Parts: sequence; C-alpha cells; structure tokens
Amino acid sequence: MWGRARYRAWISFWPADTGRTILATVATVILLITSANAYQQGSITITIVVLIQLYVLKLVASTMDIANIMKMYENTMASAYEPVKTMLAPTSVNDPANPKRITKTNNYTITMEGVGYRYAENKNGRAAIQKLSLYIASGERIGIVGYSGSGKTTLTKLLLRFMDVTDGSIRINGVDIRDIRQRDLRHLISYVPQEPLLFHRSIYDNIAYGRPEAKKSEVLAAAKAAYVDEFVDELPNGYDTLVGERGVKLSGGQRQRVAIARAILRDAPILVLDEATSALDSRSEQFIQKALWKLMKGRTALVIAHRLSTIQRMDRIAVMDKGKIVQLGTHDELLKDEKGIYAELWSHQSGGYVGVPSESQLSEQDA
Repeated sequence: MWGRARYRAWISFWPADTGRTILATVATVILLITSANAYQQGSITITIVVLIQLYVLKLVASTMDIANIMKMYENTMASAYEPVKTMLAPTSVNDPANPKRITKTNNYTITMEGVGYRYAENKNGRAAIQKLSLYIASGERIGIVGYSGSGKTTLTKLLLRFMDVTDGSIRINGVDIRDIRQRDLRHLISYVPQEPLLFHRSIYDNIAYGRPEAKKSEVLAAAKAAYVDEFVDELPNGYDTLVGERGVKLSGGQRQRVAIARAILRDAPILVLDEATSALDSRSEQFIQKALWKLMKGRTALVIAHRLSTIQRMDRIAVMDKGKIVQLGTHDELLKDEKGIYAELWSHQSGGYVGVPSESQLSEQDA
C-alpha cells in the first residue's frame, strides 16, 4: 500500500515536472533572444540584459523550489497515509462502560467455557477456536501442545484480550474478562512471547520495563533469578549495555532470559508463556527452564510449547487440534493413549527433543 501510494504521487507529479521544465526553458530562451535583439537595436544596455537574465534565472529557480516543496509534501502525505489509517481505524476491543474489578487475592482461577473465535478474514473457513472449555485452578500449571496452526497462540491472545471471543466466555475468578478494563486485566498477567520485545535501551532498562517503579535491588534480584547475571558480567558495560533494536546484540537465549527477568519483576499472579524455549540450544534451554520453574512457583500458569520437555512436569497438559482440546491429562496419562496426538508428538522426540530420522525413514518418506 505504501509503495503504491508513493508510485501514485510520483505519477501525478511527473507531467507537471516535465511541463514546468519545458516552460522554464522556453521562457528563458525567448527572453534571451528578445533582450539580445533589444540590445542590438540600442533600446537597452548590456547591464539591463544581464539583469533580465539574472531575474529570469532567479524566478525559474524559485518556481522549481515551490514545485519541490509540493513534491515533498505529497511524498510525506503518501508515507503517512498507512500509519494514520491504522491509528484512526476503529478498535474491535473496547473497555466496558461500567467495568468490574477483580478482588485482589492470592488465588486466581481461569475458566474458559465454550470459547470460539473466527478471524474476520476467514469467515467461511474453519474457526481458529471451536467450543473450547478448560478450567485452570489457582496455582495450577497447564501445558498447551499441538500441531502448528491448532490454535495455541490464538488462545493466549484471547486470554490477554488482544481480541474478543466470538462465542462463549473467558472468566478470571468468575468475572468475564470483557467486563474488565484492559489495563486491569493485563496487570494480572505476565506474558513471555516466543520473540521477546526488547527496546534499544540497556539491559537494566529492558528488565525494569516490567515494573518501572521497582527499586534497583528488585531489578537486579529478578535478573539473578532469570540467570541474566550469568552472561551480563561478560558484557563490556554490564547491565548498562545497549541491546540494540529488538535486542539484536544479544543471542536468542539471552533475550529470553531478559524477558523472563522482566516477567519475574512484574510479579503478576497469572503467567502466560508462548514458546519461551523455542529455537534455543540445550545449554540456554537449561538455564531458561530453571528460570521458568522459579517464575511459575505459586502462579497460575498457561505454557505453550513445542518442546515437550518444557511441559513434561506440568500439572496437566492440554492437547489442541483444529481449535479444540482433544486430550487433557498428565504426561504419563497422555502417553498411555498410544494412538493419541500427544503420544505421536512424543514419539517424534527423544526425551523431549526432536530426534534425527534414520536413512530408512527418510527413504520411506521420499517413497
């Protein structure tokens, strides 16, 4: 869209630019010839001829400057069109007129009842979430697994109310999250995404973002709990080291540890982890898993993972397929169903890690 807008702006100015150039050239030549003839006839002096040419050149330059300013204006408007359109677009998630409050307590339960969600651009296709029901007790740790596209991440977005359910309800301590202010809801939840959102600030500032009013001792304690101090001492400026845009100066495991430290500092009673150990080497995963188990202690946790080692010790594991929960139980209980999806996923992994297929298996797949 932005490229098309820029192209339309260029096309609209091309004829005008060409016309102005031709007109300026013709006018300059005509005035040059006219003033030269007048000089030959003795009507004007050479000084007047030079002044005429200077004024003409100045006039032409000013005209071209005005044209360039107009072109810059159009380019700026074309560049701003999409961001402004996005900012002015009506939001689909709004706070209620009379919001309810959840009483502050040490026990938070999550109830999903008949939850359904269908993306607007997929009105005629299969719903992303279909009649999903799940109860998570206070302090319970629930793992969510399933094939790619089964609706795991969509479920977390619904819980965080990045979008509203189209069917059913999600309740925290019996209160529908649609009846709560978004700010109040998200104060209850610590969210660690698959790709941590880091800013081009120092490591300390990125951790402190979880709770800006926190004391320095609290920030450093959260960093230690997330094993950030294990690598930060090796950096030239320690906690004052700038991480770069989106944390490009840190490795994947280091970024995840900073994100977990931020979640620890936030100290919210509900924890949502979305693939927090994906694409990490085994050493980084070991550090992060230790940090995650510390973080989950005493909290109601919803953990999405492809690596089954991450959720093997969860209180219960929910297996999703095509937007539904098709299996629910502990790791050992789910393995007993040898024809179930969980057993199939586990068979493709060794101790929770993806195994390398043998040459015979590759030959069978190619066949």
